[in-house]
Amino acid sequence: MVYEKKVTVQNESGLHARPASLFVKEASKFKSEIMILYDDKEVQAKSILGVMSLGAKQGSSIVLKARGDDAPAAVEELALFIEKKLVEEDT
Repeated sequence: MVYEKKVTVQNESGLHARPASLFVKEASKFKSEIMILYDDKEVQAKSILGVMSLGAKQGSSIVLKARGDDAPAAVEELALFIEKKLVEEDT
């Protein structure tokens, strides 16, 4: 089964450089296949180049999709990571 959730990028620098690196590190903790959809692009959430290539800026809506044993947890925790924890990194 595929789990997905739409989230809004909250941190000032979007999913670029350091935030992308932190996100990929977090996504890599999960066994599931995790994808990010943004503006007709779909990339592996565990790929730093993929995540950075999205160009998702602050206020962008992205969709997290996961398939695998820990997919529900992956989607929920990564959504929280994007909406809350990356914002804390900005401060």
